Amino acid sequence: MSNKAHAALGFDDYGHHSDELETEVLTGLAKPQKRISSKYFYDERGSKLFEQICDLDEYYVTRTELTLLRAHAKDIADAVGPGAAMIEFGSGASLKERILLDALVAPVAYIPVDISKDHLLGAARALATDYPDLPVHGVCADYTRHFDLPEIAAKGNHFGFFPGSTIGNFSRPEAAEFLRKAGQTLGKGAGMVVGVDLKKDPAILHAAYNDASGVTAAFNLNLLIRVNRELGADFDLDAFSHMARYDASGGYVEMLLRSEREQTVTISGQQFDFTVGETIHTEFSCKYGVDEFRQLAAGVGMTPAHCWVDEKELFSIHYLVVD
Repeated sequence: MSNKAHAALGFDDYGHHSDELETEVLTGLAKPQKRISSKYFYDERGSKLFEQICDLDEYYVTRTELTLLRAHAKDIADAVGPGAAMIEFGSGASLKERILLDALVAPVAYIPVDISKDHLLGAARALATDYPDLPVHGVCADYTRHFDLPEIAAKGNHFGFFPGSTIGNFSRPEAAEFLRKAGQTLGKGAGMVVGVDLKKDPAILHAAYNDASGVTAAFNLNLLIRVNRELGADFDLDAFSHMARYDASGGYVEMLLRSEREQTVTISGQQFDFTVGETIHTEFSCKYGVDEFRQLAAGVGMTPAHCWVDEKELFSIHYLVVD
């Protein structure tokens, strides 16, 4: 990395690390429906596995969103206006933010926010190398909670970016609350681009979350590897299997880890019993209708300004403005 790129790279760490993981895992596994939050998928290995998922034939989400972004990057840039500070909720070493950065007129900063410190630093450094004239400032934080934007953000209009249908990982009430908090962080008049997966044929969804090569299964099971490594747990990976199913009435895919036998798992001195077939909920992936999502955003003080949908009506990109 050049000295110029180093000079343009800043970093804030809000300290959401293993102590929080322990508290949330112990609390989640004590519930009648055991659960581990999907935000803990993205350690270094999990992030790499997700990048592999994005390249799978069955996983339409990434390639469809990329096509939409390429087709409408100028439209988004026109809506954002010149001199914008781009705040990405969840950092990714992907093409998505680069497509928008290349289209924006005189952007003043790129600010990725992510809970995974190693992944965040790697993504921020890579982008700072490729955009040596653009100040890059990573923020290691749980973006579902309050965090302060770095001072560099004050140099331009705030513009939020939340791609990949990550909004679907929240329940609908949680998604509304996230948008409300994001709007408070970005400020009145700020724009926000959100990738939203659409309701569709259940067979397409089943294939996307149960790929033939087993990458999604490895991604799901990596949660247990992380808990074993970071909390000294004794999950037997061979005793759990990946499950993903679509609930048409609820409009969501649910990912689970299924216990294949009766067993007891010890974490931080606490024991958790599993029966055969008992599950750990690891992820919701809510699907929306276009009008449904627009109404959700409007209900928390964001005006739906633009929406772009692909020809097959698989995916949508929404441009919202904070009221």
